[in-house]
Amino acid sequence: MRMLDDAALREKGIKFSRQHRQRLIKAGLFPAPAKMGANTNAWLEAEIDAWLQDRVAERDAKRARKDSPATVAEARA
Repeated sequence: MRMLDDAALREKGIKFSRQHRQRLIKAGLFPAPAKMGANTNAWLEAEIDAWLQDRVAERDAKRARKDSPATVAEARA
């Protein structure tokens, strides 16, 4: 099990500020960290990877709906 700190999140392309990340966590839109110490948080890499995969899947689903035959026909009408 690998834990990620702020720097490791940035390496994965997640460059949210701490404040924005906290808003997302509170809204249930980003994985919550595990408390590693009094001033240290870390995220499970597997949860972050799953979150990233969900973002890609959402993007792909939107593209598929946009490019579906019914949508293309509606756009032409």
